This record gives sequence, structure tokens and C-alpha cells, in this order.
Amino acid sequence: MLPEIQKHLPQGIERYSYFEPFVGAGAVLFDLQPKKAVINDSNAQLMLTYGALKNNVDAVIELLNGYKSRYDTALYYKIRNLDRDPGQFNVLSDIEKAARLIFLNKTCFNGLYRVNAKGFFNVPQGRYVNPAICEEPLLRQISDYLNTNEIIILNEDFIQAVQNADAGSFVYFDPPYHSPVKTGFTGYQADGFGEQDQQRLRDLMLRLTSRGIKCLLSNADTGYIRSLYRHPQLTIIPVQAKRLINANAAGRGNTGEVLIKNWV
Repeated sequence: MLPEIQKHLPQGIERYSYFEPFVGAGAVLFDLQPKKAVINDSNAQLMLTYGALKNNVDAVIELLNGYKSRYDTALYYKIRNLDRDPGQFNVLSDIEKAARLIFLNKTCFNGLYRVNAKGFFNVPQGRYVNPAICEEPLLRQISDYLNTNEIIILNEDFIQAVQNADAGSFVYFDPPYHSPVKTGFTGYQADGFGEQDQQRLRDLMLRLTSRGIKCLLSNADTGYIRSLYRHPQLTIIPVQAKRLINANAAGRGNTGEVLIKNWV
């Protein structure tokens, strides 16, 4: 989606304070590299990973290199299953949890992040000959960016994440996409992101619009989303995006999505 998003950013984007309440992997964040930003995500493990890379990248790299030196299937499932034992998992340091998340991202099937209803990471091992478990230059670049700019890292509800936005801010929303199919198996968070959350997000975007805050939102192109965002102050822009991850091979390739903006 990044090339499409780039077409619809406000002019003079470099002058705005940047807010991203669903930052995920940070594709837009690291493309823009704003000097002032508030980044947030509901995934606590992800946000503590950003914090660990900012505050102690050397220790994260050391752990990842240790995983790389002894990587095999047994190690993958040992590290993956740490969260099955709260007593064991909760005593891990943020550095250890961050290294675990990066390790799993680099070695699981298609880099997918998915948890089951209990919140346990349940993606099987990927079929990689030599996975890039420790990309040290990239990790150091991320650490440098987070340390040399004014970046606030949060793990809160998306509404709280933008409470300090003002007319000099730009907000990019990239929430879990709406899907009319509820499988009960695949999820980014154990408690999910349902239609009530989609409605809360729409209401938030309208409140920010009334305050003169520029917002851009991406979501699936479904009838529900088009109806939800049908409003005179909002523009719905259909786009095509390439998707590489889908349990059904027929679901891979170009797929319909929408960008929704609140300025002309």
C-alpha cells in the first residue's frame, strides 16, 4: 500500500507532527521518518520491542546472534512456546521478549503475526534455509532513528494515542482490516478488532476532522466500510494492493482496499 499512501499525503508533510495509532511494522513511519511522532499499537510485545531497540539495541543483537548460531526446529518451537507458561514468560526482560519477537518474525511462516484465543503465538515454523535472524545494520538504523528524533512509544487504546493531536498534526490509521468472515482462528490480538471497534475508529476520525486535524485511513474495501465512512467530509478512494499471505492461494495477489481522507 505504501506507493498509494504516498500519493495521498498532505502537502508539506514534513512540517506535521505524525501520529500512528496502529503502527505495526512501521512501513509508513520509516518511509516518512518524521522528526516528531507518536507511535502506538495494541500489541504490547511489539511496542516493547521498539522500546528495546531504542534503549538497548546491543543486547537485542547479542541475543539474536545467539539464536542464529543454534537455529533449528527444536529452538523455534522452544522460543515460540515460551508464552504458554506465564510464570516463565513474565520474568523475561523486555530485551529477551524483543529478541523473541524478532526471532519469530524472521523464522515463522511468511513472517505472519497471529495469536490464538488464549493469546498464544501459534504460527508454525517457516521453510527457510538461512533466515535473516539478525539484520544488525537495519536494527541499528531503527535504533538511531528512534534516538535522534522525538518519538513517543505507546501501548494504549487508539483513542488515547491521538489525544494530544492538534491542527499541526497528521494521523495515519492502519487498523486491523474489516472482514465479513469471522474464522475464530486468525487474529492479531486475542480480543480481536470487531465492528464495534471499527465504529469507534470512524467516530474518532470524525471528531478529529471537526478539529481540523488531517487524517488518512486504510481498510478493506467492503460494503460495511464504505457505508461506515459515507460522510460529506470524508473521501473514499479505492485502491489495489498486493497481498502475499493468505491460507487460500486464490486470495493472494491484488486485492481491493480503500484509503479514506478528510481533506481536499
